[in-house]
Parts: sequence; structure tokens; C-alpha cells
Amino acid sequence: MSAEGKAIRPAATGYIGQPVPRPNARRLLEGRGRYTDDMVLNRMLHVAFVRSPYAHARILAIDTEAARAVPGVAAVVTGRDIAEICQPWVGVLGHFPGLKSAPQYPLAVERSCWQGEPVVAIAAETRAIAEDACEKVLVEWEELPAVVDMQTALAPETPVIHEELGDNLAFGLELKAGSPEDAFAKTAVVVEETFSFGRHTGVTLEPRSLIADFEPGERRLTVHHATQTPYQMQDVYARHFGLDEEKVRVVAPDVGGSFGLKLHVYGEEMATCALSILLGRPVKFVADRLESFLTDIHARDHQVRARMAVSAEGEILAMDVEDVTGIGPYSVYPRTSAVEGNQAIRLMGGPYRMPNYHGVLKVVFQNKTPTCQYRAVGHPIACGVTEGLVDMAARRLNLDPLEIRRRNVVTAEMYPHTSPTGYFFERLSHEECIAKIEAMMNYSSLREEQARLREQGIYRGIGFATFIEITNPGPAFYGVGGARVSSQDGCVMKLEPSGRVRCSVSVTEQGQGTETVMAQIAATHLGVKLDSVTVLTGDTQATPYGGATWASRGAGIGGMTVLRAAQALRGKLLELAGIILQRGPETLDLREGVIVEADTGMARMDLAELGRIAYFRPDTLPPDFHPDLTVARHYVPQGLPFAFTNGIQASHLELDPETGLVRLLDHWVVEDCGTILNPLLVDEQVRGGVVQGLGAALFEECLYNEAGQMINGSLADYLLPMASEMPDIHVDHVSTPTQFTPLGAKGVGEAGTAGAAAAVMNAVNDALAPFQVSLAQMPFTPERILRALGKIPSS
Repeated sequence: MSAEGKAIRPAATGYIGQPVPRPNARRLLEGRGRYTDDMVLNRMLHVAFVRSPYAHARILAIDTEAARAVPGVAAVVTGRDIAEICQPWVGVLGHFPGLKSAPQYPLAVERSCWQGEPVVAIAAETRAIAEDACEKVLVEWEELPAVVDMQTALAPETPVIHEELGDNLAFGLELKAGSPEDAFAKTAVVVEETFSFGRHTGVTLEPRSLIADFEPGERRLTVHHATQTPYQMQDVYARHFGLDEEKVRVVAPDVGGSFGLKLHVYGEEMATCALSILLGRPVKFVADRLESFLTDIHARDHQVRARMAVSAEGEILAMDVEDVTGIGPYSVYPRTSAVEGNQAIRLMGGPYRMPNYHGVLKVVFQNKTPTCQYRAVGHPIACGVTEGLVDMAARRLNLDPLEIRRRNVVTAEMYPHTSPTGYFFERLSHEECIAKIEAMMNYSSLREEQARLREQGIYRGIGFATFIEITNPGPAFYGVGGARVSSQDGCVMKLEPSGRVRCSVSVTEQGQGTETVMAQIAATHLGVKLDSVTVLTGDTQATPYGGATWASRGAGIGGMTVLRAAQALRGKLLELAGIILQRGPETLDLREGVIVEADTGMARMDLAELGRIAYFRPDTLPPDFHPDLTVARHYVPQGLPFAFTNGIQASHLELDPETGLVRLLDHWVVEDCGTILNPLLVDEQVRGGVVQGLGAALFEECLYNEAGQMINGSLADYLLPMASEMPDIHVDHVSTPTQFTPLGAKGVGEAGTAGAAAAVMNAVNDALAPFQVSLAQMPFTPERILRALGKIPSS
């Protein structure tokens, strides 16, 4: 990477291989900050950022003199300062051929490419002082043309954001199976629509935050970080700051929600670590809500032109899809911004036995906040398009929407089944889920009630959405492309002298109940009481290496490693007990934390006594026996690249044609995640996911003006679903355990989000059916509904 910021072609990993220079901190900060001898004091500093007010602008000059003079300011650094100690990153993966992106730095160098991109970092004794100093920084800008509309991003007259890349196409993909052209030429019915999905973001309860603490003597960096993936971030910090990996510790305590937002590399977080390295002091960053809206990754910015060929009997014959998605000015590192579009285009038509498919994906750069993986990556796009077309076909053929789905889903005798896009399904349960939801919601009675109310001028709608969900991803997900993102998880389990069990596992706690589920699995398969198991997560210094929390993998992969560790430790405990009791271990059992006779259940010894002998009186054991009460096990999925789950959702709502307001009445979900380990946690994961899907359907959208300025970046303007607006969410299950693991568990964290918005869309259009209008642009706001009804002029 040259000082002028010229783009380079990265290796498949996206990492730059040159060693990172280690400049003298005093030299670097003299004339740029307030380097004084009292910096040896280890008082924590707080960082604030000067951000770009433009969507696209050249940085002509930065005057930091007044900011450096503010009392309490420790350092003022620019992009060029931090570039001296931090290598840039490039978000590409080798298994996405042609994917490209420009190098990105913690702070903008030469140009800013979206409104809110950090440009200057100021470390001070308090956040307030740092923010006051930010006000004194003078940046001379040259505003550049902004690429805002993703539909015109590839037009010849549109400026190229990164000229060295040649165009604004980050990634393209075309898939074809069967003979879709013939199917469309010969079919009885063709339905088509352009679907628009509103860009939105996660709005986690706890914003992004970290404390970086660098110890210069040993060049050791400790980062307390609200992240989903501590080992991924350990690797990133080590590589990009030129540190030894074993001297980088990342601690991720209980995190207040993540939803995929906290998987990615953010400039502010890298800059915070850089400041700690430069100053040798702890530095803290907590994003405020405005910063979160401007810099947390966004998602779901898609416009999809799609059509479906259907026979006169209602058989789905083919789909033809073109998906254009805007990802901001960079592909996000290290997982890239191509994954959402890739999954959307491959999940199209997934629940159905459709033989012919053609899909085109265009991932384009734009001058907006970067987008990347967010809960149910790509699933709501694929589900919305597919299920929207299925309902359109049902109306054209005068078929019940549940019946057309029943005629087309892949049924039990067809498994194992491979979709036209190449996804392999071991065994799903679509037909069972359809039967269960029909009974659960008393469907026929709802239709009768709907007809009666329409005669009274009350318009209710019922919408369905079948869905599939990718869970338990293996190495084919990221590792095959060169990303240093682990697909395996690890567990270290040991018996303490007290008889308690300590379980250290690489899966992290984000509020989804990881610690509870891991303790359950350990207690069940070891044979101890649940309250005797202590689970430790989220610390690269104290837990084994692993992938942690993403893509609904915690129970299916992390749970399996805990199961294997529990089985191994159980064997060692019974072996030791057999030696002490002079019995064969096969004659003993471990139940509720007590060694018992396997045949009679008679108690012989509790684990506290076993621990006492092993740790403090090993002299009473045979001289050639060395008690080993600690085990380590790892697990990586084998046999399948993913474990797919499935289900169906239904929405019941009432629409007021005079105001355009939608009132959600009830929502139903039937879901199949295989073996259910904790019913309460599973149900609440589904409900939480549904609420996020309802937000996308009716409320949430990041709005931009023509200059690329976000115009609703606050909780006063960005609408989130509130408790008073949510319906009762009824959850039930079908259980089809995967046969590839003894645990049988698949993931569940994204199932609710995958299908909720599509169900609402179909319910809205069902309510609008008497008016002969429909909508395909989310969110379905009152303004859009009234415009469709002709009650307000089109914009």
C-alpha cells in the first residue's frame, strides 16, 4: 500500500503481509498531540472522533492545533498517523472469484467515503473533553460526487468511487439450473414483481464498545471488547498491529446483543487500539446512538426483479431473479459484504421442488454506511421474493395460499434433496410444519371471520411464509476462502476439588443463553446437577480456541464440543472411581453428581470425595495411575457444509384503508431446529427474531437524501417495533434431529427473522386484495399503503 492510498490486489486472505513498523510514540505524537511525561501514569483515556459530514469528499487539510491545546487532551491523531502502525485491510475472500474492494484504514486517509466515516481521533481524560476538542478540529474538504442510488451505480455516467478498481461492481454471480427459458415459454402462468427491501440496522441494546490496554514493556495488548468473536479479533489485532498473537488478549464478557453487528472490523475500534499502543495507556470507546446509526453495519439494501413460472395446476416450474444490492464504499472485513447477496440468491425457492432456476447477483459500491452480515443473512430477501411470488401465483390461479405451498414443498420421501442452487438438505419437515400451523391458528375459522368482517368494511389479512435457515456452518463458509474465521469450537472441562465442574468453552454469551445451554449439556452428559457446573466464555486467555457466536452455530457446534468433553471426563471419573472402589468402571454410573452402582443405583461416593482423593491423596492410588480430571475436546461439523432448519410463519393483521395503519393481531411460527435442548430459550429466540422481522416489514429503514446524508439517524426518527405494537407470537415445533451428530441439534437464532417480514407482506397484500392493489416495497408504511390506494399522490 503506497502512501497515496493506491489500491492493491490482496491475497486470498485479505491480509497484507509486510511487517508493521514500530515507530517511537514520542516522535509520532510530538507536534500532533500533547505528549507529556505524565503519560506514564496509567489513567484511562476516552476517545472521540471527528467524522466526515459528507458522503464523499477529499481531505485537503486538517488543522488540529486548537484541539491539541485543550486541557486534558492526550493525543490528536489523523489517518496518516495511525497508518504508520496499522496495516490496512481488504474485505475479500478467495471463494468469491472477482470480489474486490479498496484498502481501508482505521481513519480516512485522503478521502472519506461515507457520512460518519472517522477522520480524526482524540484521546482525552474524559469523553466530554475529547468531544469538545473535536469541535476545534478544522478540516478543509472538497466535496465529491456521491454514488447513492444502487440502481445507477453501474451506469457509465456514474462516478467510480475507487478509480483503481475500474467500476462500482464489487461482486457478480450468475446461477443457472435446468432450463428456465423453456419453462417460462411453456408455462400457463407467469407472475413477476420488483421487490424493494429497506436498508436497516441492528440497534443493539448495548452499543459497540471496548477498552484497549497496551503494556509497552512486553508489547502486550488486552482488549475488553463487546464482540461476538474474540479469537477472530485477537487474530486481527495481532496481524494488523504487528503483535505476537499470544500477547493479544481479547475479553468478551456478557454482551448486550449483537445480531451480527459485532462480528466485523470497525475503524473506531482499530483506532482505539492504535491510541493505546501509541500512548501506553488504557483507551475506552463507547459508540453513542448517532455514531451507531452512521457506522454500525447496515443490511438488506436490495432491489430484486423476479418472476415465477407456475403450471395451471399450481406447480412451481421455474424462477428468474436479478438481485442488485448496495454495500457502501467497502466490502467489510474480514467476512466480506458479498455473503448476504450470495445467500439471498442461493436460498431463492429453497422450500420448493422447483426444477429450473436462473439467478443474477450484482453487489455494488455506494457512498453510504457499509453493509454486511446481520441476523438471518440474506434469508429475508430470498424468503420475501419467493413467498411473495407464491402468493401472487395463488391469486392468479384462485388457489388457497396454504394449498399452493402444500402442493410444492419438498416432502419426506424426496430427501435427501438438493436445491437448484446447489444446497443439500438432509431432511426438512415442510409438510409437517404446514399441517401444524394450519391447526394451530384455526385457519379455516380465520378465513370465515375475514369474509364476514370485509362485509362490514374491516380489512384483515392472513399471510404465510415458508422458510429455511442456514445453521452450523463448517469450513466451507469462510475458511475455504482464506478468512481466519474458525469453524470449530473447543471446550476444556475439569473436576474441581470441591466436586464442582468447570467448563470453559469458546462460544460467547450475547444474551442468547449460551452459558445455560452449555451447562445443561455438560450436566446431562456428565451426570451431575445443573447448578454444579460453572461455564466460562469469552476470553482468549482462559478459553479454548473457537469460532464463537455467529450463524446459529452455538448449540450445534459449541454444544457438541461440550458433549464430547463431558463424555470424556465422565469416562475418566468412572475409571478413577473404579480404582478407588476396586470395581470395574462398567459396573458404576455417575448420577446427579454421585458415583452409584449401575444396576442398583446405590450411592458409593460423591464427586467431592473423588476430587479430594485425586488432588490431595493420590498416594492412596496405585503408583502407576495418575488421575487426570481435566479434558479438552474440539468439534468441527463433518459431512455437511451446513445444517438446514425450516419452518413456516403466519401473520394476521388489520389494515385501515383510511389511515394506512397496520395493526398486528397475531403471529404464528412452527419451526424445526432438530433436538430442542432448552424449550424456553428456543421459543424466546424465535420470538426475538420475529420482532426484528416485523420491524423490517413495518417500521425500520435507514433513509438517505440525494447527497448521501442519512436523515433519520436517531431513535426519535428511526422507528423500532415497540412492545405495544407487537402481537402475541405463538410458537410451536416439529423436531427432525440431524443424523450427523449425536446431539441432533441445529441452530435456531435466525429462524424468526427469516420469515416474519415475508409473512407480513403477504398479509398486507391479502388485506389490500379487495382494492386490487399490492405492495412490494418494505417497510409497508402508512404513506406507501395510502399511495398504493391512490389516497395520496405518487412521489
